Amino acid sequence: MRLILIVVGALWGAWSGLLLPRAAHRLSVDPEEPWRGQCPDGHPITGPFDGWLGRAHCTTDTTTDTTNAHCGPYGPRTLAVSAVTALVCAALAAATGPRPELVVWLLAAPVAVLLALVDLRVHRLPDVLTLPLAAATLALLGIAAALPADAGSWLTALYGGLALGATYEALYLINPSGMGFGDVKLALGLGTALGWYGWPVLVTGAFAGVLYGAVYGLGMVALRRAGRKTAIPLGPFMLGGAFTGLLLGAFAVA
Repeated sequence: MRLILIVVGALWGAWSGLLLPRAAHRLSVDPEEPWRGQCPDGHPITGPFDGWLGRAHCTTDTTTDTTNAHCGPYGPRTLAVSAVTALVCAALAAATGPRPELVVWLLAAPVAVLLALVDLRVHRLPDVLTLPLAAATLALLGIAAALPADAGSWLTALYGGLALGATYEALYLINPSGMGFGDVKLALGLGTALGWYGWPVLVTGAFAGVLYGAVYGLGMVALRRAGRKTAIPLGPFMLGGAFTGLLLGAFAVA
């Protein structure tokens, strides 16, 4: 059964990952700017769901539109994004097994990957992703808690989201130049997911995210590719820490 879930998780991750690059390109804008509606060469983005989902590949016919003969792929590499999302989903399926919260993790994973892509590109975590992720995670875990064979606590998930969100808000107020308010909103969803498996998992996942970010920052300084005051995107490391915490929590209750 677990092997089947791993295969299903990998296939879901691979398919959903194929849909993310175009959204990552469109969402990668500075604050107060509208979402991108054109490819880097200025051609309108069209396609399913108003051009939001799919490969980041411009299909403009350059035989009739000669403004740029090199128009084609843009944004994150589709195969790389698909592979990463597949690995994340397969790992979550392997750790969680046939428990109802697995559906929640698999639905949240592509959104998490998309958030990481956008933050890496423009150091921004859009509200249109972070806030729905937190609300949907809490709501779906409420459904999971009502089903048999669940392995978590919805109430702890609720408190976990509030606790981690409040912690990051305090850090933001102390040092607003050290992180963005998008990190605070992301913490709400991550705390909810981690809190499902209890307070030790929440602390582990939160600490792992800070540790990953610190190691990356120190590494960049050591390689002289950044200074001590250079801003780094914290979101991907928060997400990586939460991923670590979820794997550990799911294995612990297996």
